[in-house]
Amino acid sequence: MALALAGCSASVGNARLASVTPSGDGVLRIGVILDSTGTSAFLNESELTAAKLAVKQINDAGGYKGQPVELLPASAATQGSSAPAFTADAATQAKALLAAHADVVVGPTDSSHAPAAIDVLAPARIPLISPANTASGLSSYKNGGFYFRTSAAEVAQGSVLAKLAHDAGAKRISVLHEAGDYGTRVSGAVMDAARSLGMDAVSNTEFAAGKAAPAAASIKSGTPDAVVVVARDGAQGALAELLNVGLSGKSLILSDGAIRQYGTALGAGGLDGARGILPGVFPSAEFQADLTGIDPKLKDTTYAAETYDAVTLAALAAAAAGDDAGGSIAAWLTTVSGGTRPTSGDAATKDRTSCTSYKDCAEVLKGAKLPDYDGESGTIGFDANGDVTSSNYMVFTYGADNTARLSGKETASRTP
Repeated sequence: MALALAGCSASVGNARLASVTPSGDGVLRIGVILDSTGTSAFLNESELTAAKLAVKQINDAGGYKGQPVELLPASAATQGSSAPAFTADAATQAKALLAAHADVVVGPTDSSHAPAAIDVLAPARIPLISPANTASGLSSYKNGGFYFRTSAAEVAQGSVLAKLAHDAGAKRISVLHEAGDYGTRVSGAVMDAARSLGMDAVSNTEFAAGKAAPAAASIKSGTPDAVVVVARDGAQGALAELLNVGLSGKSLILSDGAIRQYGTALGAGGLDGARGILPGVFPSAEFQADLTGIDPKLKDTTYAAETYDAVTLAALAAAAAGDDAGGSIAAWLTTVSGGTRPTSGDAATKDRTSCTSYKDCAEVLKGAKLPDYDGESGTIGFDANGDVTSSNYMVFTYGADNTARLSGKETASRTP
């Protein structure tokens, strides 16, 4: 899908930096959109559990203006992600949340579902905060300043992939990328980052899924020290072709779309020493315990931290604004996240201080400063496009069994 195409009916301007007249009703209602279909639907339990945890902790800390924050749809509290409300598509879920008077909405997971939700919510001046959208084109999708995401755009990983090669001593780097928007954008970011680190960016070669042999041979002829593989569906075939030409092990670095547990699907020991990355942070033991306190059966915590932070930031923005209307929340999200500030008003002039929970940040608001929330997913700092300016990645290293194991972490930061 061409995400760069403008939404048909979204608001104009940038609500993130606007001055707003309060218009809320005194009750903060946070809606959740989950993926009803697609490969990301398995993350629903993780995200809904995190949203419930955040709302519980916000309410335990006094809620919003002394009133409990409401999580919508109401059926989510008792039926979980199996609630009938979540079986509809993103646009239908968004319309239902509007009818239920949601002030801000968290979700969806799949980037391809976001435009439909934006097109419903933005004209109604309701912010949408996705914990998991990564498509780079969403940064410019027409939304009037009502779209945010607590996960990084795909291109942010480019600097981390290049850094892994540089830190391992590589002087010459090549990229093998799958045809398509993801491969083109991320590979370009890798090449730019490699040059900025002083490496010789030898080649950036494209391949079609299932047809990587010529590209692999071309890369081999350039004698690179490191090869970054940027792919999704065609990742296994591309790696097999690289192994066939003798490029293997420590010379290989895998993008977030290419990393998986290959095991016997590739030649024995072929990936021994190879590295790959996935976005996010490994949850702390305390956060995991809090999540399982909400759902004892929870097994996967992917994007839980980003969801928790999205809900917490929404409540902090309302608290900072003293208003629960969507326009006020959108206007304060960049400020309370530690990111871009508007040009006038308290959000532009008051000093900020770091805090790591809704309770602690609410205490900051009682004083002369504003909160700068650093959450379970790390530093956030929304920019004027609603994108995070600090991106965290988990680094994995493959063993001789072609299985990837967590071995470190990296952060890519930029100025808001």
